[in-house]
Amino acid sequence: MLHDLTALEQGDAVRNGDVSPLELVEHYARRASDPVRGAVGAFTTTTHDQAREHARRLMTAGRPTDAGPLWGVPTGIKDLHPTAGVRTTFGSAAYDDFVPDASDDLVLTVEAAGMPSLGKTSTPEFGSPCYTEPDVAPPSVTPWDTSRTAGGSSGGAAAAVAAGLLPVAPGSDGGGSIRIPASCCGLVGLKPSRGRISGAPRYGDPVGLATPGTLARTVRDAAALLDVLAGRRVGDPFWAPPPSGTFLEACDREPGRLRVARFVAPVIADVEVHPASVTAWDDASRLLERLGHDVEDVPVPIPHDAVADFETCWAVLTALSAAPPGREDRLRPLTRWLSARGHAVSGPEFGLAIGRLRQHAAAALAALAAYDVVLTPTLASPPVLVGALRDDADPERDFEAQKAFTPWTSAWNVTGMPAVSLPLHWTADGLPVGVMLAARPAEEELLVSVAAQVEATAPWVDRRPPGW
Repeated sequence: MLHDLTALEQGDAVRNGDVSPLELVEHYARRASDPVRGAVGAFTTTTHDQAREHARRLMTAGRPTDAGPLWGVPTGIKDLHPTAGVRTTFGSAAYDDFVPDASDDLVLTVEAAGMPSLGKTSTPEFGSPCYTEPDVAPPSVTPWDTSRTAGGSSGGAAAAVAAGLLPVAPGSDGGGSIRIPASCCGLVGLKPSRGRISGAPRYGDPVGLATPGTLARTVRDAAALLDVLAGRRVGDPFWAPPPSGTFLEACDREPGRLRVARFVAPVIADVEVHPASVTAWDDASRLLERLGHDVEDVPVPIPHDAVADFETCWAVLTALSAAPPGREDRLRPLTRWLSARGHAVSGPEFGLAIGRLRQHAAAALAALAAYDVVLTPTLASPPVLVGALRDDADPERDFEAQKAFTPWTSAWNVTGMPAVSLPLHWTADGLPVGVMLAARPAEEELLVSVAAQVEATAPWVDRRPPGW
């Protein structure tokens, strides 16, 4: 079946004339419309007719000479990205009928790359929580056990790719929002360096925590989509130096013998780590050693003092995501609680918190400078039951539960380092458990090189969830 192929294999089939972009769109539209396969909460809004029209335009115009390897391959757009003429809710009931007049740059970039979008993938309100249970759509669940969360905030994108409803999808990550659902759904989740992908034209994150990234079944697919998304725009406040070639090409390079730092102690919460997460991390350490790398235990590079500064910035960023006038009562309790915290922060306090985060990041980068990559678990446990983290009656408890579930991911948003979650472990009852590798800023080429080496040694692409 077409969905058994990787995204790159589907791109090859389009290039060779074995399948058309329209046939791929129709295949995935049928799967997404199936009441069983489609019941993973992947989409808030589907755009099958628009995708068909886009595919027809591609076929009429013909393949451009500079087309990339994913030309003609369908995808979806996270519901945080304004899309012209398509309902865009930002995961919030306050925007349940909002239809933008213009698309943001990520949407335009995906369209220009010849990738028809089958819909808006689900996200929690304003992309803030690490679970995807919006008021505008059903919860996003992992297809490995549909009673459990797909994670967040790119939960819809991850559910879609893991269930074979999309071959590959962009997400975004301000505190782990790509890597968390990748771990929950048994996928590769790649968060690039700060500034690798432009935030134009909105530049909505003045702190520099958030970035788009990629979710895929393989490292090569994730790297190929990063090639589509990466690039500077005039006016970008942050940017990463251009790579030496494509990120896809980097997957075929030997990384050489690397120094790998590892730690398992949680960064942002005092929580007992589930044995499955520890086993996944330890097994990954042994695998890296078998590949010839030097693995060393290191202290946690970010002090606990950084947590308060991160929370201050997170609350202010949430407060910036305002509801339309008269619709404030439609916001979720967690959003209202975080926004109230954010509004209580003065301008000088916010500036000082950003400055301290920069200092914590600099100290962590200095502490890790001698190492090529850093290994931690992705999450403190396998995917939890839907509703286990959410607590509308006590948003503070909700927020603390999220921190306990994700005690490592936000560290690399603070430092701006690229990081990837790899699906290297499954529990005895079939739940995926990711491990996370991070590299120095702007060293995505090395990161995907070692990730591809790991995948070649312990491949996972043939692991498929029930109902595939």
